[in-house]
Amino acid sequence: MANIKIPNDWEVSENETTPESVFMDRRKFLKGTGTIALFSAISWAGCAPSANSGEPATPVPVSESEKAIYPAKLDDSYTVDGPITPEKISSRYNNFYEFSSDKEGPRYNAQVLKTRPWKLEIKGHVENPGVYDMDDLYKTMPMEERIYRLRCVEAWSMMVPWTGFPLKALIDKVKPKSSATHVAFTTFYRPFSATGQLAFWYPWAYTEGLRVEEAMNKLTFMAVGIYGHPLPKQHGAPIRLVVPWKYGYKSAKSIEIIEFLDYQPPTFWTTAQPLEYAFEGNVNPGVPHPRWSQGREKMIGTGRERLTQIHNGYGRHVAHLY
Repeated sequence: MANIKIPNDWEVSENETTPESVFMDRRKFLKGTGTIALFSAISWAGCAPSANSGEPATPVPVSESEKAIYPAKLDDSYTVDGPITPEKISSRYNNFYEFSSDKEGPRYNAQVLKTRPWKLEIKGHVENPGVYDMDDLYKTMPMEERIYRLRCVEAWSMMVPWTGFPLKALIDKVKPKSSATHVAFTTFYRPFSATGQLAFWYPWAYTEGLRVEEAMNKLTFMAVGIYGHPLPKQHGAPIRLVVPWKYGYKSAKSIEIIEFLDYQPPTFWTTAQPLEYAFEGNVNPGVPHPRWSQGREKMIGTGRERLTQIHNGYGRHVAHLY
């Protein structure tokens, strides 16, 4: 009897996957037809769906200063080959253990998270510690759009257009002291909203970390938007880290604290499962996970696989760090 493959609900044929050129044309159209004016005319920017989404983005309340950053100018300096993952796929295929241990759960359960107002605290070994309201960052940071590969340690990948700013721009503002060697990122802790945090066997709140030179790298990005609109909550609203040459667990979501330290910080997965998740977290096809190979990756939204690239294809930007 012939094998019959029943596709997963996140798999679409390759001809349904949005090519980068189509996404670029969409951005030009939006800019030419006054998208900023449209965002200013509505009170829920998240109601404006991406043209390739197939379903509306979950509404997210936004401020006037946030509306003004869309569409952000595309920085194509770091783009790598590959089709952009349709938003209808990426919006419902998320790891966010605070809200669910499966992929579908976060797009429903994360909607209880209150993301306005939201403040980001910078502290530790810096000359200029402080607390920033998100509106401060929307107004003062150099916002742009970047299309990055996202590679999960679970051996799947996506290609995602993020809106945000280089982390280096914020680091330059707070001026780390010479004693700072690492940067720790800590997310929220609200166990009666994010019920996944009631799982006492995990070391909540979620924490991640980078060496200072990694944090200062031009690729390291703080995302506040995706697909040309503010981040939906399942993607880590209102601000998340994106480190495209590392596995996705390094890209902490819904960050509240950035702390500069003089030691390597303990992090969520290296504490929970130290034999399986390294602090470095670099994408490396030659180093298997203890329970599966990292040599190939499933391209979410295409039903296809490809060979994994060292540093996720960004080696020319980051290989000198290692």
